[in-house]
Parts: sequence; C-alpha cells; structure tokens
Amino acid sequence: MEIPGRLAASIILAGGKGTRLFPLTHNRCKPDVAFGGRYRLVNIPISNSINSGIEQIFVISQFFSSQLNYHINQTFGMNPLMGQSIHFLHPEETFNGKQWYEGTADAIRKNLAVFEALTHEYLIILSGDQLYSMDLQSMLDFTIEKQADLCIATLPVPEKEATRMGLLAIDPNQKIIDFFEKPKEPAILSRFELLDSQPHKKYLASMGIYIFKKTRLLELLKTHEGLDFGKDIIPHQMTEGKNSYAFTYEGYWEDIGTIESFYKANLALIKGDLALELYDDAKPIFSQPSHFPSARIEQSHIERSIICEGSIIEQAKIVTSMVGPRVRVGKGCIIEESLLLGNPISDQLTRWGLKTKTIGENSHLRGVILDEYVQIGKNVILINDKNIDHYDGDGIFIRDKIIVIASGKKIPDNFRFIP
Repeated sequence: MEIPGRLAASIILAGGKGTRLFPLTHNRCKPDVAFGGRYRLVNIPISNSINSGIEQIFVISQFFSSQLNYHINQTFGMNPLMGQSIHFLHPEETFNGKQWYEGTADAIRKNLAVFEALTHEYLIILSGDQLYSMDLQSMLDFTIEKQADLCIATLPVPEKEATRMGLLAIDPNQKIIDFFEKPKEPAILSRFELLDSQPHKKYLASMGIYIFKKTRLLELLKTHEGLDFGKDIIPHQMTEGKNSYAFTYEGYWEDIGTIESFYKANLALIKGDLALELYDDAKPIFSQPSHFPSARIEQSHIERSIICEGSIIEQAKIVTSMVGPRVRVGKGCIIEESLLLGNPISDQLTRWGLKTKTIGENSHLRGVILDEYVQIGKNVILINDKNIDHYDGDGIFIRDKIIVIASGKKIPDNFRFIP
C-alpha cells in the first residue's frame, strides 16, 4: 500500500458559527472552544490526521478565522522540508465579490482550484468539532480495497440519535444502497432499522467523515449546485449509482453540537466513562505547548477531578469537576460537577481586566461551565436549584439546565444567582 500522506490529504471543515453552543461561541468559532482541560475541539481531527500519516492538511474556516488559525499555528509544528504542512483557507474578496461559504460542500467548491492542483488521489473530509480517535489509514485502505468513489465512516446509534444524523442502508459487502439525511417520519426511519438491533432499535449513521476519490468529488461539485454534503452531494452520489461504501467504526464518537453534549463529554473524561481516549501514547491528541508550573493543591479535598497545570487550589473541595489551566480556587470554595475552562493565555487576562484569582473564597458552584477568563468574587453562589432549562442574562446563561458564564465576565462578591 502506498504511503497515506502522499495518497490522501485531509480537509477539516471548521467554519460553523456553533449557535447551539452559545455562549461558548460568542467570541470564537466552535472548533476553537476549549475541551478536556488543555485542548481545543479542532485539535482532535488534526491529531487524527497526523497520527494516520496524513502530511497535507487543509483547514477551511470562516468565523473568527484568525483566532483559530493562531491557535493551530502555535500548536502544530509541521515540517515543510518533510512534506508536512497545514494550509488555511477562508473566504476572500475577489473581482466576483465576497465569497462567503454557504455550506460544507460550498466551502470546498469555492476553493476548487486549490484541490484541483493536488497530486493526491483521495481527499479525506473531517469535521472540526467531533470527538473520536480513528485510524484514518484503515479507512483509506478499505476505500482503496473497495475501489470506492465515496466511503462514509459509520457507527450504530439508538433511535433518539437517528433523527439528527444521516442514515445508511448497506448490503452484505458494505456497499451503500440507501441514504437519507436526518429523517423525521417513522416510515423513513423504518427503512434504516438494523435487523439485529432488537429489543432496542438501532440505525447505521454517518459520522460526517468522508473519503472521496478526488476526481469524483470535483466532478460532483462542478455538476451539482448543492451546498451541503449530507443534504445534497451524497444524495446525488447515490442517485447516480456510483460506488459508495460504509466503513464501520467501533469506538467512541461524539458530535459536539450543544452545551449539554459539550458538558457531558467533558464529564465523561472526568468520570472515566466511555470518552475520548487521551492517554494513548500511540495516538496522542496534540495540544499547545505551555510553560505553566505544576498544579499546587493545599489542604483540599479533590474527588474524581482533572486539575490542569498552573492551577492553585487552597483549602477547597472539588468533586467531579475540571479545573483548567491557571485557575486559582480560594479557601472554602466548593466546586461540584463544573467545568472551569481556565486562563491559558497571559495577555488575555489583561485584555479582560481580570485578576489572577479566578474564584474567590467561600464560593459554591454546582453544574456550572465557566468559560475562559472569568473572575468569580467571594461568597458567590451559582447553583440552578430550580432546574431552569433556559435563561439569558448579562454574561450569565442557562442552557440545558447548565449555568454558563461567558468569557470576560466578572461576578461580584456575595452574588446569588436567582434567575
């Protein structure tokens, strides 16, 4: 088999607004949201590409592009002399006007000249906001073995997940014989129910990870005006009867679409549940290098939590929580089932006019996400006792019953959250 880095390039679609992840996306794009204490969501597809031997990676972004690109440049030290590189593509103004991307397929179509010039035979299309650890080389080998024009990574999902995903039906040879994007009607759902899934119905769903033969993808984008892969391009591929196959993935996968999914995916890391594997030396998730000191913990009770570098915990109680980089938790604080995303960049503290201590003494947080660069005063109570599902305030929000404090927010001493 040929070297994958010379045979295929990967394209990471990182342009979504992430409106359902607001307020974490009020000043950044969704792939740039912090995850797991020391990563950002975009680190996952780039790391998967590098671990799979892919040497040419293209990141297509649109919203808050400069901030995302800065993070990627600071994190991934590619070696051009060895043929490795990350390329950034974003909308540009030309003689034809401003070329904004209107969908996943449209983003690639408007950069078609870039991909036509590549010598790679295959293009791997990845999302910038999904969690998984996949050997893309195995999927590429499968695509070549089947001589497929399109290969879609798939996994079984329960009925409650099926309506928000693209569903596939395959034959015994794993060739795709039917596809429907986000079906809602029971009659359509029944077409895709897996025969061996009783008593709990399951469906074979697309993970939004595709490998196209480059010539076929260019042909589809030139002959069809569809804006989205799931809604437009893949149905055209199926209608025209080209070779399309499903690669079955067995492992953890999560699409970070909402505050709830983000919160649960981070808690899964903390609890040791089924979650993204961060401790596999053979397939590391690369993160931005830092020079923070080790965490310091003084006379505190820490139970099943993640404490990141640069943090100082002083006589506090922290249970099932994540304390991000350079967070200081004052004496007498109680932190429960909360995510403190931290203060990873020094000059950002100055930008927001914040002091170094993140949480003042005797504050109590339960079920809270503190975005980056948040300052909590003394004796603050942030608990959603009333189980309110949705709330919009001045830098304080509730989504899916989770309290979210937007970046740059200062909560004064003695504040009690009463929505």
